[in-house]
Amino acid sequence: MTAMAGHVALVTGAASGIGAACAHLLTQEGAFVYCADLNHAGASEVARGIGNQRAVAVPLDVTAEVDWSALFETVYRTHSHLTALVHAAGISAASPLLQTSLSEWRRVLSVNLDGAFLATRHGVADMSQQGGAIVLVGSASGIRPAPGAAAYSSSKAGLAMLARTAAKECLAAGLPVRVNVVSPGGVKTPLWRSMPFFQDLVAEHGSEEAAFGALAGSGPSFATAEEIARVALFLLSPAAGQVTGVELAADGGYVL
Repeated sequence: MTAMAGHVALVTGAASGIGAACAHLLTQEGAFVYCADLNHAGASEVARGIGNQRAVAVPLDVTAEVDWSALFETVYRTHSHLTALVHAAGISAASPLLQTSLSEWRRVLSVNLDGAFLATRHGVADMSQQGGAIVLVGSASGIRPAPGAAAYSSSKAGLAMLARTAAKECLAAGLPVRVNVVSPGGVKTPLWRSMPFFQDLVAEHGSEEAAFGALAGSGPSFATAEEIARVALFLLSPAAGQVTGVELAADGGYVL
């Protein structure tokens, strides 16, 4: 028996990075996984890579409530309910406060915070009878401010209070649902590799690994997506049965 045998899980942002790593690990641990992403083609590729009829891709714009409703209708028709949810979908943004427009601010908070709100609300409602666990993927930048990323840091800081409030409401109502946050530091994901400044670092230092090393400097090294997925797995698993309303920094000590 593995940690998630018999569980039905939803992973958002499953087309790449931490989401894809979570989808793979959860299926390895026995769960059936819905791989959700706005990039449906990418999520479909991840689901095909998992194979053995252990995963299926579903389209999802995390800011659109109609998409969430349709997704949970799909879950209900095939598996009745979820027992695990990893909300890894999100976007980055890097501009100083004085150069951040209101539209950019709203775009980042819409995806990163509104999306997490919808994930949590729908997840708790779905799990309220049978029980389950929700993990939101935050960021160390939501704990320790990141210069030049006011919108991103603010959006990720909000996840901690969202999780704590949801966890407390579940406890007060006697709902068997746990809600936690895992907040990574730097992670080697396609999100970083796509950024123009990172591509400049690769050209300057000769390789992606050297570029990641230059970004880390004398601080913690960059994690792999699989390392963060293992932390999410712990928070979802029975081993964390007494853990709720917690933000767990998985950042190599960045916020110390």
